[in-house]
Amino acid sequence: MTTRPAPPASTPPAPPVPLAALLARRDLGLRLLAGPGDASLHWVHTSEMADPYPYLLGGELLMTAGVQLADPARYVERVVEAGAAALAFGVTPVYDTVPADLVEACARRGLPLLEVPPRTPFTAVARAVWRLMAEARLHELRRVTEAQQSLATAAARPAPVPAVLGALAARLGGRAVLLAPDGTESASAGREVPPEASRALRELAGVLGPRPGGPASASGESGGLRLAAYALGGGEGLTLGVATERRDPGDHTIA
Repeated sequence: MTTRPAPPASTPPAPPVPLAALLARRDLGLRLLAGPGDASLHWVHTSEMADPYPYLLGGELLMTAGVQLADPARYVERVVEAGAAALAFGVTPVYDTVPADLVEACARRGLPLLEVPPRTPFTAVARAVWRLMAEARLHELRRVTEAQQSLATAAARPAPVPAVLGALAARLGGRAVLLAPDGTESASAGREVPPEASRALRELAGVLGPRPGGPASASGESGGLRLAAYALGGGEGLTLGVATERRDPGDHTIA
């Protein structure tokens, strides 16, 4: 099991944009020439540097016209090492077609390569990504708001603990458990999870513990599930544990 602190629970971060959603924009005329089409784009960056590595954070759609493309294999290697999500190559004014060596290098390294036609400016691609990201963020904010309303309704019921756990498990599509200080489940709701995932949740709860100034939440993975644990106030040492098959940007805020 891997363990790490969970991010602060304020508003959900902007969800990444699926590459497939960008390719579906027919007005852009983008073509996937190499690599998988299931990448996730976190932002866009344009660079004509021979080595863009120092200027990338990871997760970008890197756009270039190949002004300084001297060694396609080395260029792709550096882009992959930087963690870029995909490469978009604009044909003209430098190249009439995407270089075959670049296509081959991207295919070999599993880096998605898009062809940007001459009629599509890079700014149009960037604007499309930001627009898709804004739409996804709005959808996620609505989902969080609806979840908060359903949790508030559950908390007002005669038996609030099982009602809240049930609502949370339903909203996240997984399992929610209330763990006592000794790691036993005092209440639970949702899908059953493998024994190793249950053990991992108890371990996460132990990571939090009662230490002053310690972490209030932690996350990890086990048994193919995404796990998260949250220390609850009240002085009873209780912990909320959540196990789901996937983790959307707003899930941490909901929990």
